[in-house]
Amino acid sequence: MAENNVVTFLPVLPNGELVGSAAGLLGAAGRLGSPVAVIVAAPGQGQAAAAAAGTFGAQRVYLAETPQTQSVLTAPALEAVAAAVGATGAEAVLVPNDVDGRDIAGRLAVRLPAAVAADAVGIARDAEGNVVHHSVYGSAYTTESAPTHGTLIVTLREGAVDERAQAAEPTVETLEVPEAGSAAAEITGFSENLQASTRPDLRSAATVVSGGRGLGSAEGFALAEQLADELGGGLGASRAAVDAGYAPNSYQVGQTGVTVSADLYIALGISGAVQHQAGMQSAKTIVAINKDPEAPIFDIADFGIVGDAFDVVPQLITRLKERAGGGS
Repeated sequence: MAENNVVTFLPVLPNGELVGSAAGLLGAAGRLGSPVAVIVAAPGQGQAAAAAAGTFGAQRVYLAETPQTQSVLTAPALEAVAAAVGATGAEAVLVPNDVDGRDIAGRLAVRLPAAVAADAVGIARDAEGNVVHHSVYGSAYTTESAPTHGTLIVTLREGAVDERAQAAEPTVETLEVPEAGSAAAEITGFSENLQASTRPDLRSAATVVSGGRGLGSAEGFALAEQLADELGGGLGASRAAVDAGYAPNSYQVGQTGVTVSADLYIALGISGAVQHQAGMQSAKTIVAINKDPEAPIFDIADFGIVGDAFDVVPQLITRLKERAGGGS
């Protein structure tokens, strides 16, 4: 058995595909040791998901296929992860930092017992063991945490880890997950709501363009949409823009919305309140365009343009089109 096994829970979407955070989770696991994936899927969906986990670097896959995934929340996944930890003697467990992941982490921590490092933006291993990095107080500080003993459970922020594990042909082992006896919410109905979009998911997008109240109206917010589409990026919004009705709630970036860790984050007409900064300050490069030279967004921006977005952005879009067309 390989040393330093790192159990990684990979959620499966209703269509049988792995969630977008799977590659980052296994990449982070590879930093610490040998990536071991846990997949809980509906009957008939598990083998394809296990193969996909191998392309992302899973060296071993524990697979549980159960109809309970369509009727019970969290509990089947908890049982599967706990069984995998027991089988591998894992020194760390990684789960997505989403609602289900945090629920699994908390329940598993009580059961083992073990320490939980929540909303991690980085993870590493030193001479003494595993170290987790956190971005706290609206990304004003970066802190580290480490367990003094036992298994470490980490909820990892999507998009925070760039490393990718080398593809592997995993050994797939079947897990018999007992019917959940712990308290769990039941799913009484499910309906798929498909929305056609050429834009990447906001949480995992490498490029994000966000619009704020400075765009003035829902019609003005279309400027952010145009730039996002030209860059092939995700589309976000500040809370002020959402509250004003310029964009839907699903676009909101910030402390009470989506947290992004994009390579490039462009803020149009966003003042940069601390609540918004909490959701985007971990982006690698931040570009701000705002008429107010005193806007707080300029304090964290890598590049800032003091000007009207309606003057600046159309020129930028024109230039991007020229470059795409081969112009000089």
